[in-house]
Amino acid sequence: MQDKVLTADEVVAGLADGMTIGIGGWGSRRKPMALVRAILRSPLRDLTLVSYGGPDVGLLCAAGKLRKLVHGFVSLDSIPLDPHFRAARQRGELEVAEYDEGMVLAGLRAAAARLPFLPTRAGLGSDVMALNPELRTVTSPYADGEELVAMPALELDVALVHLNRADRYGNAQYLGPDPYFDDLFCAAAQRSYVSCEEIVPTERLLETGPPQSLLLNRTHTDGVVEAPNGAHFTSCVPDYGRDEEFQRHYAASAKPEAWEAFRAQFLDGDEQSYQKAVAAFHAAEPAVRRG
Repeated sequence: MQDKVLTADEVVAGLADGMTIGIGGWGSRRKPMALVRAILRSPLRDLTLVSYGGPDVGLLCAAGKLRKLVHGFVSLDSIPLDPHFRAARQRGELEVAEYDEGMVLAGLRAAAARLPFLPTRAGLGSDVMALNPELRTVTSPYADGEELVAMPALELDVALVHLNRADRYGNAQYLGPDPYFDDLFCAAAQRSYVSCEEIVPTERLLETGPPQSLLLNRTHTDGVVEAPNGAHFTSCVPDYGRDEEFQRHYAASAKPEAWEAFRAQFLDGDEQSYQKAVAAFHAAEPAVRRG
């Protein structure tokens, strides 16, 4: 079997301007943030992002990496709307396709099945159709004759996901409460990369969780990155929860005078520098952190 271990920077070095990238996770939960931070360090530009969005969207907006966003929402969960995303929308910097969450799911399923579209009821009777005039409907060929949305396939050049454990060959496991459609993101993509908290021997994957927790098999992954704390500041249950204090600090950085300082402190260095800066942030006095 092929050893697929890579570094985050090696994964990003294989990406190109203008690609369509799908990022797994959900809101501020189990996002592949170490891979996102590697994109922030790169010269990549003009990306199209497909995401059930969280701080992955906000950070890439703040860094000017995105041309287009396809999303069902962009939320930090405990903070309803990512402020960097909101600022980018208000400045008119971003092309968007705003879909119902179920429409995004149908688009991923269509791409995973290599179909041009899938019919869905999601989006009917809402402003989604008016906001996305390129969408079409189809009529059921059966006796019901129902009109349905023809959700186009959300074809991805690359998928990036974060799971709890993986082996060197690309089999990967989630141990938290939800798979967050990470397997569909990978199936919908031409290439898929998984970061994980720990790379373990294959046999340990069956020791640490039930068989259904093995969300990804090696046929759907092209690279594995060991990234301890790599979903920070989003949650990666049961390994750790969301870093609410740091998330509030991130949200406050959307103020024009604060972003450059946040980026210099946490994002201009490598992943090791980021983790050290986060530790220093938590070790600081509360008044210093607020400043």
